[in-house]
Amino acid sequence: MSLIIPANSASAAGGFDVANSCRFNRGDSPYLSKTFSTDGTHHDKGTISMWVKKSCTGVETGLYHAGTSSRDFLRFESNDTLTFRNTSGHHLNTNRVFRDVSAFYNIVLAFDSSQGTASNRVKIYVNGVQETSFATETYPSQNRDMKMMAAELQRISSDSEGGAAPFMDGYLCEIVGIDGQQLDATSFGEFDEDSGIWKPIDVSGLTFGTNGFYLNMASSTELGTDVSGNSNTFAETNLTAIDQSTDTCTNNFATLNPLSTVFTENISSMLSEGNTQYDPTGNYSIVKATIPFPQSGKFYIESKLGSGNLGGQFGIQRLPATSSSTNSYLGYNTNEATYVYTYDGKFQRSTGGSGDTRTDLTTGLTSWGAGNTLAILFNADDNEIKFYLQDSLKYTLDLSSAPHGYYANDGEWVFAISAYGNDQIHNVNFGNPSVSISSGNTDGNGYGNFEYAVPSGYYALNTKNLSEFG
Repeated sequence: MSLIIPANSASAAGGFDVANSCRFNRGDSPYLSKTFSTDGTHHDKGTISMWVKKSCTGVETGLYHAGTSSRDFLRFESNDTLTFRNTSGHHLNTNRVFRDVSAFYNIVLAFDSSQGTASNRVKIYVNGVQETSFATETYPSQNRDMKMMAAELQRISSDSEGGAAPFMDGYLCEIVGIDGQQLDATSFGEFDEDSGIWKPIDVSGLTFGTNGFYLNMASSTELGTDVSGNSNTFAETNLTAIDQSTDTCTNNFATLNPLSTVFTENISSMLSEGNTQYDPTGNYSIVKATIPFPQSGKFYIESKLGSGNLGGQFGIQRLPATSSSTNSYLGYNTNEATYVYTYDGKFQRSTGGSGDTRTDLTTGLTSWGAGNTLAILFNADDNEIKFYLQDSLKYTLDLSSAPHGYYANDGEWVFAISAYGNDQIHNVNFGNPSVSISSGNTDGNGYGNFEYAVPSGYYALNTKNLSEFG
């Protein structure tokens, strides 16, 4: 039976901070690569550790591969299990599935083929716990020369199968290669004493070995820079400075959630750029944020509009919501509460019940268009939401007096957008933008990168801020 293992849902307070990650957008065919000129410290011993935030499920997702015709590779399979495999040898495939797109997994692959006991030759850890249940369990032969950190091609974000690599779609950070030692997960992380969450530790003091490396994504102009002291820098392909992100395993930002939708159409096909870009196609669709608004605090979200037909809705939705119609858009779902700013200059609410129960609260607001930036200010402390267009206030709602208050029917409020078909692209910015920002503004805690100045007292929707206000 397959089990779903959740990733770390929030970052633990205190300790070592990771400043940057790299955003990999599958559609760009992105990867980092290096071919070592000589073999490393050992042919048979090594460790790879990385922190991974997936942006999709149900597709092959390459993480790391080494070698060419006969290669070792680590990837998520199309059924969301995790595999370490050689094309003509060992094969470990987990029973567990990994479908959390809201937070980071720490994956550690540790190998030592000299071990007499076969099951000790490869060990896989996820969030500090060793994987021991495998659907396929074939270990390397004793003393087999492993490909990782050998004098062969090394790639991060692909496995090159059949010349059409299943590239990574999501975020990677703290990528470490240890040449010559089989280390366990405690070399890369620890369990937080208070929360029990697995969190990263400083790895700079590890012995990396000849072909070892440490990629911390600190340089936006050279994301594959090795800071281990070995100068084993990986070359970039189809990655640019905008792919550097502050969405990391110690400060996890909200993104759009391909698993949270009330319509059956494949939302994943409409999302890209680490689930920050929503390009609606075909029929009606709704997408929500991975992190709901908490019961306290004030939060700020932007969306820069791209090309497409003029249409759609921008607002909040109460969770959970169920759908009784394929014509699913915000306000059309059974027992749903929503408040939205619409493309044609209206502000609407829905009263719940069955079918379309949308009501105009006001009309004649400014319509939005390509290149405009929308913003929502959610104030849980004062039960208020504000909607902005081009940094100009368009509507204020007092949630405490609204028909559906802040926690109506025990549901949480969450940021949501919807479209009627081939409507305008939304480049949603929770503080981790995937499009260029003309000026650059952080929140009051120094987090995020926004087009407009974040109003005083409002903050980006990320786990650092949630630990303070949530």
